[in-house]
Amino acid sequence: MMTVITHVTLRDGAASEWDDAMRARLDGAIAHDGWIGGQLLIPLDAPNERMIVGVWDSRADWEAWHDDETFTETRERLQGLQEQPDETRWYEVATDVRR
Repeated sequence: MMTVITHVTLRDGAASEWDDAMRARLDGAIAHDGWIGGQLLIPLDAPNERMIVGVWDSRADWEAWHDDETFTETRERLQGLQEQPDETRWYEVATDVRR
């Protein structure tokens, strides 16, 4: 299992539109092979920043998702609302504890 965390900085005034587009993208991921779950996080001290946490069976599943219609439809829209390119970092899940 792999976790990918992406940090995004949004343009001023773009948060609502960006959040809506990202929710649509994540809703599209639900049916994709390898998707386990995810979260969209807003730092309390940085309302124009976002952290996207995605949990996938494999990085290959995540990469295949990039060909998904919902993903490609939202790509330009999301990037146009960002202050700078996003930063993505991968983690291998060593332990997963849930209720």
